[in-house]
Amino acid sequence: QVRLEESGGGLVQPGGSLRLSCTASGRTFSGHTMGWFRQAPGKEREFVAIRRSDNSKYYGDSVKGRFTISRDYATNTLYLQMNSLTPEDTAVYYCTFATSRLITSRVWNGENYDYWGQGTQVTVSS
Repeated sequence: QVRLEESGGGLVQPGGSLRLSCTASGRTFSGHTMGWFRQAPGKEREFVAIRRSDNSKYYGDSVKGRFTISRDYATNTLYLQMNSLTPEDTAVYYCTFATSRLITSRVWNGENYDYWGQGTQVTVSS
C-alpha cells in the first residue's frame, strides 16, 4: 500500500509560479513510476509529467518547457515546479504512483497507475 499526500496548490496570477509537492509513504518499490495528472472542470484527465525510477522524465505537450518534475529521495517527495502559468493550467492536480517502471507507451494513461492522491486545486486567474 502506498499513500500519497499532495500540497502546494492555490490561487496564482497569470505568469506566476507554484510548486506542488507529493509525499509518498508506505511500501517502497525499487522500480516505479510517479507523477502528475490534472483534470479541469468538464474535461478529461490530462497527463502532466512523470518521473520513472531510472530518472527518465516525460512531460505533456501543453506544459513542456514550463513545468519541471523532480524528486527528493531524502524526504520521499515528488515536486512539480510550474512556471509561466496560464488560466488553461487551472485544474485539480493529482499525484499518482505505479508500482513498476512503466514502459514508455504506458506512462501517458492514468489507467496504468496504482495509487492516487486526493488532489490539490490550482487556479490561475487575475
